[in-house]
Amino acid sequence: MTTPTDREVSRSGATDVVIGPSMAQELRRHVVGEVRADAGARAAYAVDSSNYRQVPLAVVNPRTIDDGVAALTVCAERGVPVLSRGGGTSLAGQSTNEAVVLDWSTHCHRLVSVDPENRTCVVEPGIALDELNRQLAEYDLMFGPKPSTHRSCTLGGMIGNNSCGSTAQAYGKTVDNITGLEVLTADGLRMWVGPTSDEQYADILAAGGRRAQIYAGLRELRDTHLELLRTRYPDIPRRVSGYNLDALLPEHHFDLARALVGSEGTLVTVLHARLQLVPIPKAKAMVVLGYPDIATAGDAVPQILPHQPWQLEGMDQVLLSLEQQAQLAGKARQDMPTGGGWLMVVFDGDDQDDADAKAKNLLDDVEHHDHPPTYTFLDDPAKETELVEVREAGLGATAHPRGRHETWEGWEDAAVPPDRLGDYLRDFRALLNEFGYAQDETSLYGHFGQGCVHTRIPFELRTVAGIAHYRAFVEAGADLVVSYGGSLSGEHGDGQSKAELLPKMFGDDVVALFEQTKTLFDPQNRMNPGKVVRPHPLDNQLRLGPDYTHPEPATYFSYPDDQGRFSTAAMRCVGIGNCRSAVSDEQVMCPSYMVTRQEEHSTRGRARLLFEMMRGTTITDGWRSTAVRDALDLCLSCKGCKSDCPVGVDMATYKAEFLAHHYRHRVRPRSHYSMGWLPLLAQAAGRAPRAVNALTGSPLAPLLKAAGGIAPQRDIPRFAPRSFVTAWKHRPPSPSRPDGRHAPLGPVLLWPDTFTNHFDPDIAVSAVRVLEDAGFEVRLPTRPVCCGLTWISTGQLDVAAKVLRRTLRVLRSEIRAGTPVVGLEPSCTAVFRSDGTDLLAGDEDMRRLSKQTFTLAELLTKRAPHWRPPRVEVDALVQTHCHQHAVLGTDPDTDLMRAAGIDADRLASGCCGLAGNFGFEAGHYEVSRAAGERVLLPAVRAVDPATAVLADGFSCRTQIAQGDTGRTAVHLAQLLASGLETSPPARGEPAGEPRASD
Repeated sequence: MTTPTDREVSRSGATDVVIGPSMAQELRRHVVGEVRADAGARAAYAVDSSNYRQVPLAVVNPRTIDDGVAALTVCAERGVPVLSRGGGTSLAGQSTNEAVVLDWSTHCHRLVSVDPENRTCVVEPGIALDELNRQLAEYDLMFGPKPSTHRSCTLGGMIGNNSCGSTAQAYGKTVDNITGLEVLTADGLRMWVGPTSDEQYADILAAGGRRAQIYAGLRELRDTHLELLRTRYPDIPRRVSGYNLDALLPEHHFDLARALVGSEGTLVTVLHARLQLVPIPKAKAMVVLGYPDIATAGDAVPQILPHQPWQLEGMDQVLLSLEQQAQLAGKARQDMPTGGGWLMVVFDGDDQDDADAKAKNLLDDVEHHDHPPTYTFLDDPAKETELVEVREAGLGATAHPRGRHETWEGWEDAAVPPDRLGDYLRDFRALLNEFGYAQDETSLYGHFGQGCVHTRIPFELRTVAGIAHYRAFVEAGADLVVSYGGSLSGEHGDGQSKAELLPKMFGDDVVALFEQTKTLFDPQNRMNPGKVVRPHPLDNQLRLGPDYTHPEPATYFSYPDDQGRFSTAAMRCVGIGNCRSAVSDEQVMCPSYMVTRQEEHSTRGRARLLFEMMRGTTITDGWRSTAVRDALDLCLSCKGCKSDCPVGVDMATYKAEFLAHHYRHRVRPRSHYSMGWLPLLAQAAGRAPRAVNALTGSPLAPLLKAAGGIAPQRDIPRFAPRSFVTAWKHRPPSPSRPDGRHAPLGPVLLWPDTFTNHFDPDIAVSAVRVLEDAGFEVRLPTRPVCCGLTWISTGQLDVAAKVLRRTLRVLRSEIRAGTPVVGLEPSCTAVFRSDGTDLLAGDEDMRRLSKQTFTLAELLTKRAPHWRPPRVEVDALVQTHCHQHAVLGTDPDTDLMRAAGIDADRLASGCCGLAGNFGFEAGHYEVSRAAGERVLLPAVRAVDPATAVLADGFSCRTQIAQGDTGRTAVHLAQLLASGLETSPPARGEPAGEPRASD
């Protein structure tokens, strides 16, 4: 007899399938890549970026294309549904299903070949767009369409979705850039498809078999319904809804490849794709046009299109305001002309003069209109990129408006004829108002040059009445779009959210053709069932739904941006997938994913597991979950996601919270004691540092490491012969030293963090020299203090809170006197600026301390604006600590180094890989070292010996020292102090004052 624990039943829309342990075992026998059916893997893939949730049966990461074919063969033999998945960023529900999920992005991401002469290439389906374009750059080529998720969206996913993005204005949709596909059907037919001549068609029929059956069936469908295929498809640039059966028409050369683009994995699995490439633009210029409102901006689109822009994007004041609230707009707002709605118009050119001339021709044209817009002209690539990123940040800015209801997809990418866009925007705004969705919470933006409008709407998806209201709205929205001759989807596909509405757009007879096509390719309904054809209702399988419930746990952190609720924080991720970039030079997150390429090792994957933990159905053991613990184990707590994630997911905080509950009243890993309690151990070691160093460098070191849970490959850092605090107590008086009476800039409290104090006291000595030279009186705390960092990173939050409260008591007089506190170790400084206020919510002294804590560069540029730093005149390779990147910022450091004559080359390497205790913990060394080997360590080895290697973080310096580089990194304080050794020192410009070059 089969028990419930022995089986799982798929209700995916295919015939019910019983999946037992033998299925996973069968897959493992035939598949070289990873096969997982555990709760953690299934939870990580249960949702995409849509409103929907379906827990998969298993997850397969094929090692090769043939490996994927083997997995599909096993599934076919067992009659099991299959979902072929790309980047998992779909907004319509097409990349979540109760099926075996094939994630091609982990291993199958090769650029197979490039034909520069014909501007084509062949790729595997798992390659991300940015990764592809980076490799194509050496040929001065790129793939044209560029969705806003270009960092993580895969070519397989783009093909499944028929993706577009802003550059579709110039290059068309993905379907317009495909010359051939290698595909696999559910029953195992593997073939290359593309345009088919009559001669090729005859050869295929003559060969017989399953391929001939499919081609003959499609030809009969086409020939029987020519009128429908020629008249029912809206003739607009952004028709993405439905199957592309019009590609089968004689005038389109019976192109089966283009017919399959946009079928969302419901007909075939894509194994390889041959892409048409385009030259990389040599130059670009941007014009931003300002209008009174977004509808008026829409009215102007037909006047701009004859100028043939490369991009034509629109956005309203609501989006800009939301981005400013979320601190996503950066400095771009100052480049926006006045108005309430804007068009961003980009022109490409053979050179900058050519691009500029096109932009100026547009300005000459619009200035002669009755009501000319305001405008800004830009040909600075950096500023253009800032403004493009403002538009691309739309989803992140609109998902969680501060103090308001979260927003959802469901009607976020409809497209209409561009010449009717202005009127559509007015009618759509009226529809939003009719349904009670206020103008200040529903922004309108998108690819206006092609009539595609994006928005997110605060649907109530937890109640029966709210879900009914959602359904009524999207049905009314579909009627409105159809009345304009538009497409339900202009970019994101049909999936589940729009498929049910396709009869409104195409009519029942064309939808019947979609069903015939599905039956021809997939008669058993095993390929991504319930999507596009014979779809699930749009209000079923919701991520939340009327039965969504969970207990709200008491927490250590306060989660001020999530209404004080951990459950809300766990739902913050909207699936954009920027954390899944494996090649980005623009961000810190997510170092573990960059190494492993496993979904559960991304910020998004971990957020998914935490959501499932709160939901309590797939992951049922709550805070005790081993699946969640294992997913978080390789989180480096780098905090990169806190700044790089468009919606501000802070996985380091979530990890600390989880560990605090997971190990509550339980024995912890040995490393939590050895490294979590490092500040106290360091104090003890400081009494006899030479003896401790002798012991840790002796043959007993392996035993000490094993006892402390330390990776055997790591060297235990050596303690300084004398701590900085000890040396400070014996510091001889000096008549030239500023004191409280003679320090023109007043007192400053130098924070003696554990790492600087006990391991690198020379850094603190250098900082004192620099601070005193600037005119500060340097003070130290009167008693031993600690920020609690190591207890926070190991999830010992009750201890961390006690440590912080004690520190506040010791510093109370200085805090309340407003004395600035300067930190030298970025991770400790970041605790005072961020973690401390969340851990001790409501503590006024903690809040004060957060406001008056500075990095060395911040203090010197903000509080000593007229001080002229010494001229150091050195080249420096700079590794930014990840907590500085995420919390503190680097602009003051850049300004100070420039003023001191330091020619800084700041590495875009992300986290160094050591990340405090992470890289020292047993079991983490390989990932830690691999993260360092991505960029940092090779760059240090390659740099000129005369170039200084600058790293303010103890972890970064240690990774460099233990990374076989032969170099010793220095702190900025040491570099500045070296310039004070000349007599008299040469002086640079004041670091805190604007310079002409700015």
